[in-house]
Amino acid sequence: MNISVLTLVGNRPGHLAQTIEGLRRSEVAPMELIIVDMASDPPVAAMETPFPTRIVRLETSGLPLAAARNAAARAARGELLLFLDVDCIPMRGLIPAIGRACVGRDALICAPVRYLGPEDARGDWEEADLFSRSSGHPVRDFPATGLREEDNPGLFWSLVFAIRRDTFFKLGGFDEAFTGYGAEDTDFGFRAKEAQLPLLFMGGPGVFHQFHDTFDPPFQHFRDILRNAGIFHEKWEQWPMPGWLAAFERAGLIAWSESGITVLHEPDAAQIERARLSHVPFAVPAETGHRPPA
Repeated sequence: MNISVLTLVGNRPGHLAQTIEGLRRSEVAPMELIIVDMASDPPVAAMETPFPTRIVRLETSGLPLAAARNAAARAARGELLLFLDVDCIPMRGLIPAIGRACVGRDALICAPVRYLGPEDARGDWEEADLFSRSSGHPVRDFPATGLREEDNPGLFWSLVFAIRRDTFFKLGGFDEAFTGYGAEDTDFGFRAKEAQLPLLFMGGPGVFHQFHDTFDPPFQHFRDILRNAGIFHEKWEQWPMPGWLAAFERAGLIAWSESGITVLHEPDAAQIERARLSHVPFAVPAETGHRPPA
């Protein structure tokens, strides 16, 4: 099966370089790599790779994640689309494993993620060393081997997933009504479930997530999250990202009820900085699909 690898980048040249290095080391090379450049400054430059690489430039502001993923899928030629976040280094066995998993099977398949520390994969690296230094996520439960069907579409994550190209477009791609950060991937998972497309968690080789500062809660994406939460609620009659919305409410930024969200004030620079996690490889994600407390 021909596999196109798709990634999005906005001003993360170091992460992109290590992700491409992981693809160079893959047991099976991808048919192609599609890079969607979300207005990086300077723009992503052409590079030598042992597989065809194409760059699609989006002149835009912010993080148009849904539109960028759709642009990547339109540019791709492979039968199977493997989406990788730009900070995810693929393990050597990921491409052949996910290719085998998709043979004779139409599904949305997520692979495991192992999180690296601040000093890992900053220069030369060996996969065995990264594996020993990394840790899995405490919430996302992947099988050791094989495939496990996951019934909760809110657990779909877009860091690393595969889907047949024709199936992606039958679903309509990502909903571009979601702009900026948050909920566009959860909505995609919900639409896959509505279309009776199985969500499968694959054991075995996955990716190494390169370290970068995270924020818990992500106050810096406050407006994006509220706007996208409202769009999601209107479509699905439930609130996404309830952990983050609850954190915003505890911080006195919003009033939140089943009927809607009222903004009380914006997060200030000090609140954003206090939420920064500079030495923790991940923030536990907000659970999905719960309603606000009565």
